[in-house]
Amino acid sequence: MTAFQLGFGSLVIFFMWAARLHPAPKLSAAQLARIAPLAAGHMLGTVFTNMSLGKVAVSFTHTVKASEPFFTVLLSAFFLGETPSLLVLGSLVPIVGGVALASLTEVSFNWVGFWSAMASNLLNQTRNVLSKRLLGGQQEEESMDDINLFSVITVLSFLMSCPLMLLAEGVKFSPAYLQSTGLNLPELCVRAALAGLCFHGYQKISYMILARVSPVTHSVANCVKRVVVIVSSVLFFRTPISAVNALGTGAALGGVYLYSRLKKSKPKSI
Repeated sequence: MTAFQLGFGSLVIFFMWAARLHPAPKLSAAQLARIAPLAAGHMLGTVFTNMSLGKVAVSFTHTVKASEPFFTVLLSAFFLGETPSLLVLGSLVPIVGGVALASLTEVSFNWVGFWSAMASNLLNQTRNVLSKRLLGGQQEEESMDDINLFSVITVLSFLMSCPLMLLAEGVKFSPAYLQSTGLNLPELCVRAALAGLCFHGYQKISYMILARVSPVTHSVANCVKRVVVIVSSVLFFRTPISAVNALGTGAALGGVYLYSRLKKSKPKSI
């Protein structure tokens, strides 16, 4: 699924460059060397997200991923030297506590799903923080615009995902094999294409926002979408939610809101 999503995005990107909807970048070997680790993190972060979605409920995966600001604060302090205030650190407590409470009461909980979501948090936020550094390169030739940086990361990620896909699925992952399993192949292809289009569109808009705000603000805005995802997935999949589980999810999302208010009142701090 990860390889398909990244491959679909790569096709869209090549069409964009070929149709001159956006100028293709002129990359140096040094730039490629700096972008390659970001592409690896992007690919693995997507793999771990999909692994978590396959192991636990969609709502639980996104509850765990609501702890993204915690990782972003740590990574921003380490890579960018941005020191959070005590109030900001305090706002992270309900986020972490809410995720822990939701985990203890989650019906579909298993450790693979939990740690996969946590690993995707770490990888995706590392990618965002380091991408922010590239987007604001001190030298003109080192700086890239948001669309091309995301495009190059996507193409490299797809190339990196192919060996992993072949190792996991082998050559049996073919239309003939899928049809032999009894799957509705046309329906599967249409839904996979729609998923790939939505995934690519979401990630591209995400990078456009990242170019204009700090990594922490980006992660907070990203968490707001989880309210919609959690609620809609509970309704669509009819996921059973206990009162304590709902309390933990609400605490995590409430911590995100509190953090965003602190960020708004103190724009110079993270």
